[in-house]
Amino acid sequence: MSVKYGKFEMPQKILVEEDKENSNVARIIAEPFERGFGHTIGNSMRRMMLSSLEAPAIIALRIEGVPHEYMPIEGVIEDMTNIVLNFKGALLRKLPTDEVPNSRETRILTNILDITQDDLDNNKGQYKVTLGDVVEDGTFEVVNPELQLFTVTKPMKRQIDLRVAIGRGYVPSERHVIFDKTADEILLDAAFSPVRLVNYYVENTRVGQDTDFDRLIFEVTTDGRVTPVEAVSFASQIGVKHFDVFTKVKSHSLIFDEGLGLGDGDDDEMMEKLCLRIDEIELSVRSTNCLSGANIDTIAELVSIPEKRMLEFRNFGKKSLNEIKAKLHDMGLSLGMDLSRYGITHDNLKEKVKQHNEEKKGKRDLSKVEEAPR
Repeated sequence: MSVKYGKFEMPQKILVEEDKENSNVARIIAEPFERGFGHTIGNSMRRMMLSSLEAPAIIALRIEGVPHEYMPIEGVIEDMTNIVLNFKGALLRKLPTDEVPNSRETRILTNILDITQDDLDNNKGQYKVTLGDVVEDGTFEVVNPELQLFTVTKPMKRQIDLRVAIGRGYVPSERHVIFDKTADEILLDAAFSPVRLVNYYVENTRVGQDTDFDRLIFEVTTDGRVTPVEAVSFASQIGVKHFDVFTKVKSHSLIFDEGLGLGDGDDDEMMEKLCLRIDEIELSVRSTNCLSGANIDTIAELVSIPEKRMLEFRNFGKKSLNEIKAKLHDMGLSLGMDLSRYGITHDNLKEKVKQHNEEKKGKRDLSKVEEAPR
């Protein structure tokens, strides 16, 4: 048996705003949610992004001729304790797939570090070894190749082995299980989590005449081993997988009322937006006055005007234009829209708006008559 529930407002659009200066930072905006669902979804997603995403990390280090981490290395300024700390900052990127067999297995990256006298002479006697010098395998993408590991002052040739694993969260060195560990292999604490910061905010957004729906905004910062968009995508799929178990205990299937109302669904909803008056969409006083001075009274009149023409209006500047564009974007609209699919042209625009409002009023009046006690 199916049980019928009322309509839930479901998010219809998602916007990704990437930071132009830092590709590891982005804002992801989804709307509209039913009131309260912004915090429900936002807090869950934030926790999963911070705790449940996987990435590669170095879990063990071996440098030829160095038996343990409490000793200096001839010709190297830093001691092994500092070198180990530097290696903990290494960031490697790899997305294991089912198309590549054993792509999640622990892998050993081996490289022969050969620093010659010419290298030292070209660098004023001190060659700074970076992560890019050590990881040249090609299996992993080096996110921070400029990371300085140690400084060499004498010609040297040593083999360096890095053991890389894929995991989640933070794993201290004593919890690593390595069956083929060698005596001179130094275990490292591993920070697998690739997400550095997640903030979420919930704002009010409009659906039709109602303004108490939720807009959910994520601000995600990663370290480059995954992108912010990948972090949101992976966390959402983890959440769906965990919710799936509860479908096994359902007693009835739910059917949700889609709430299409008296019109043609999307077309009727669009007409509701187009027939809103300018003073109903909470613009600043300056922008509202500018539009009023241009004899623009409804959203339909506003969206039918191209962006270039807007700047021709008296006292209308870039700031007002950006405010209006942002508000229209929140409503799923834009300047210069083609409204012909709704039967609206430049010539009949005011007439169509008036006709829709009269029909809406007539239906409300009819509904009141039918509901009146007899």
